[in-house]
Amino acid sequence: MSFVVTIDGPAGAGKSTTARAVAARLGFLYVDTGALYRALALKVRQGGISPDDLAAVERCTRETQVALSGSPDGAHVWLDGAEVGDAIRTPEVSELASRLAAQSPVRRRLVEIQRVLAERGPLVAEGRDLGTVVYPDAAVKVFLDADLDARARRRARELEGRGIPVPFDDVRAELARRDERDRGRADSPLLIPEGALVVNTSALSIEAQIEAVLSAVRAHPDFPATERDRGAPGAPRDRGKRGETGEPGTPGGVGADPGPG
Repeated sequence: MSFVVTIDGPAGAGKSTTARAVAARLGFLYVDTGALYRALALKVRQGGISPDDLAAVERCTRETQVALSGSPDGAHVWLDGAEVGDAIRTPEVSELASRLAAQSPVRRRLVEIQRVLAERGPLVAEGRDLGTVVYPDAAVKVFLDADLDARARRRARELEGRGIPVPFDDVRAELARRDERDRGRADSPLLIPEGALVVNTSALSIEAQIEAVLSAVRAHPDFPATERDRGAPGAPRDRGKRGETGEPGTPGGVGADPGPG
């Protein structure tokens, strides 16, 4: 496994913004693991499959191809060969993804996909069980947290910015439900990984939380400075390779065809 940075935490804590910025500044791969669950949720929703029909969901998981491509500044999410980056960012898909993520067959299959990504070069991945389950030997583990009201305000602003206005109280209630589901599920619950840097982002600016993670990464003795990061304050002089996830079906692509197995 290459040099891996995991950023875990509850919804709305700032994982995506921080992970994208850290990956971009370091020249690492960026892996949005939540996008994989959202893509599958979109497929289940489009197929009219009830999330309570466990056998149907498992069959759909085996038959669905999901992939990530692009760079931190221009990431793409693919579902059965179609780009669905915008379609998966709705409250309905988010809620369904959270429900599907509690199902062990779904998690097992998507964990397999996530682990393959670590073979493609240094990466920054964000999710909820990365430092505890997916990449337990990650070089740097970070846990971002924030109080519920702060997270709800951020999520409401994010949705409004995408043209999906949702009342604050509704957003807050949804996040509370997701917190309970994520922390209480039997398979891979949301936990603070052992040895993780815990950053409470409630009162932090975006730049402050990004810098907190960058400092921890660059301080690691095995940190592979890339061409993009070379010369940054505190960055070592040795260079590692810089990569980005390629299009599905190419050598750099991150595709998954679950097949019958």
